[in-house]
Amino acid sequence: MKSRNETAISEFLLLGLTEDPAQQSLIFSLFLSMYLVTVLGNLVIILAISSGIHLHTAMYFFLCCLSFNNITYTTCTIPQMLVNIQTQDQTITYTGCLTQVSFVIIFAFMENFLLPIMAYDRYVAICHPLWCRVIMNRHLCVLLVLLSLLISVTDTLLHTLLLMQLSFCNDQGIHHFFCELAHIIELSCSDTLIDNLTVLVAVCVFAGVPFTGISFSYIHIVSSVLRMPSSEGKHKAFSTCGSDLSVVSLFYGTAFVVYVSSAVSDSPRHSAVLAVMYAVVPQMLNPFIYSLRNREMKEALRKLWVG
Repeated sequence: MKSRNETAISEFLLLGLTEDPAQQSLIFSLFLSMYLVTVLGNLVIILAISSGIHLHTAMYFFLCCLSFNNITYTTCTIPQMLVNIQTQDQTITYTGCLTQVSFVIIFAFMENFLLPIMAYDRYVAICHPLWCRVIMNRHLCVLLVLLSLLISVTDTLLHTLLLMQLSFCNDQGIHHFFCELAHIIELSCSDTLIDNLTVLVAVCVFAGVPFTGISFSYIHIVSSVLRMPSSEGKHKAFSTCGSDLSVVSLFYGTAFVVYVSSAVSDSPRHSAVLAVMYAVVPQMLNPFIYSLRNREMKEALRKLWVG
């Protein structure tokens, strides 16, 4: 058996998207712009919903939670990358890397849970409009968000505890712009069978179940809308769901593209570039999708701008 030098490492190297120094300034400017657009765009959505009394409904409560999650998700990854580029120092401490992994998993799963919750809210509003305020009351809305957070944190603790049991070789380079669970597991010299099985089960359960719930909700929504006698009612219903469907398609579509591309490509650098599609792009575009496709949001933003 080939011997491997296992050490108790204290840091990792985030190798980023490229090692070409000429491209570092371009990447820094691009990601700084994307981060600022993400934070400002989602903050504006939160402020518009908070200031608009007519938007204090279940639908916009979940949208507010999604916008806050978008901010925290990108804040876990991009600032560290920008600091590394600016200081020309690729290192991140072992503790810092595990902390980053933990928060990335939490907020990724939170988005994965918020989307089916929002789909269920649309299902209740369209298929059972008379019972909407009764079913989607404030207590249930808060409970659903807290339950999602609890499940996300519990799953994250499991992955983090398993990571802490691993030993690592002298190779500390992570071909990514942030500490991603799968990349760290690949660096380990330990037996990672349990870690990989845990990741596989978590993805199948915590991605498969929410996606099934979303599909179930929108199948019933489309069926209910098509039975509406009024074309105006149909247009209003589809318009209401348009933003949610766009965000769902963007989130799961990019994740699917990244998964397929990673399966057929052995290049870790290629996987890191593709990761931008699910870790940065959806969070940046969500505010534009909701503000451009939602009449109530447009009105709230206009009032916020006018003051």
